[in-house]
Amino acid sequence: MSSVEFLSANAAADALVSGDLTSERLVEALLARIERLDDRLGAFIAVYGDDARAAARAADLARRAGHAVGRYHGVPIALKDIIDLEGRVTTGGSKVWEARVSETTATLARRLLEAGAIVIGKTRTVEFAMGAWGTNRHMGTPWNPWDLAAHRAPGGSSSGSGVAVAARLAPWAIGTDTGGSVRIPSAWNGLTGLKVTLGRVSCHGVLPLAHTLDTPGPMCRTVEDAADLYRLIRGRDPRDPLTLRSPDDDPRRGMGRGVAGLRLARMPERERDEVDADVLAAYDDSLAVLADLGATIVDVDLPREFVPMGALVGRIIAAEGYSWVGEHVDDERLPVDDDVRPRIRPGRDITAPEYIALQRERAAIKREFDTTLEDVDALLTPGTRTAAPVVAEIDQSTTAAIFTRPFNLIDYCALVVPNGRTASGLPLSLQIACPEFGEATALRIGSAFQHATDWHTLVPPGLED
Repeated sequence: MSSVEFLSANAAADALVSGDLTSERLVEALLARIERLDDRLGAFIAVYGDDARAAARAADLARRAGHAVGRYHGVPIALKDIIDLEGRVTTGGSKVWEARVSETTATLARRLLEAGAIVIGKTRTVEFAMGAWGTNRHMGTPWNPWDLAAHRAPGGSSSGSGVAVAARLAPWAIGTDTGGSVRIPSAWNGLTGLKVTLGRVSCHGVLPLAHTLDTPGPMCRTVEDAADLYRLIRGRDPRDPLTLRSPDDDPRRGMGRGVAGLRLARMPERERDEVDADVLAAYDDSLAVLADLGATIVDVDLPREFVPMGALVGRIIAAEGYSWVGEHVDDERLPVDDDVRPRIRPGRDITAPEYIALQRERAAIKREFDTTLEDVDALLTPGTRTAAPVVAEIDQSTTAAIFTRPFNLIDYCALVVPNGRTASGLPLSLQIACPEFGEATALRIGSAFQHATDWHTLVPPGLED
């Protein structure tokens, strides 16, 4: 227990319940690690040290008195800086909003607080949460901890959340995913990230980008942590009508049952073009692992290719994003990131009939995929085409969200898990995509994979102590 900051959320909860660990000790260890490392890594935009210490002391007192409010009472968590906490500044990654004080607390944050979680700080994000690379010209680009020599992309837009969990500055964190913003930083930081079905988690109090695509979700080190964090934040909320369509579920349903008898689809051969060899090798190895565990790997002829599906997502994000932040994007006097402006500005030229046609096409594509995949339990792809690139070499007119955006388009849930390393040691990932409300199946598959592999246990070199 000498390095408690390395504990997963579940392991920390176990130690708190048994009395082997106090919340105060855990919080102090994490704050010390943040102080030591985060000047270099830049994961946090704000750290709530004094309040976290006070909450930890209160949690310990409550637990000793038999009044713990739940298993995770006293476990710290980091929140992406688009999630409102009443009285706290929420910048949305924008200099325009650097003094914006939240007037409410997001539903998901309220549920975490009610479960006894301790918000240790807010993590950096791409401006307006619009960008897969994770860069931010004005508010800072976090440093991917898997390469301390070169500044590599952290993945976006939940860049700080990915770096914080990977560097063991927090046991878990919340991100949001509109086109891959939970999954890409999870993939590039060696984490487990869950993109939930639209409406599974309330977006009340979460700064919007594209309201028909936005999904908050867990960023963790293990599938078990992701399942439990999802369980803490999910559920119906009358302040977000989309949640009212969400059926009840148990995210741990099926976990521990393995994958024997499941039919898992590999991606079509054409989607392997322009994917790095290391990524494909790890992907093929992952299919072999799952086949050895008893799953049946099948081929499917998907009705659409991923790149044009992603382009459609980009147009929907631009249209909806422009409706929220267009006035800031259009005002050249404001310090809006020059990489973000051209991603949102096209939305002003999308007419109402064009937008309706986009949504109609989206619905048709979803029906096509539902029909094509009706006899399989999940579709498997890599999380990204490449490992994390060097920031200075990124073409900001492109996107890293080739494999992630399609599942936002058709409103599938998707889990990414670490599945290998490049020759230079950078993390790679497997994506497990399931039809809407299929989170329990994705988590079941991911859990079986992690029980058969150890990629999720590795720590970035140079940060092992």
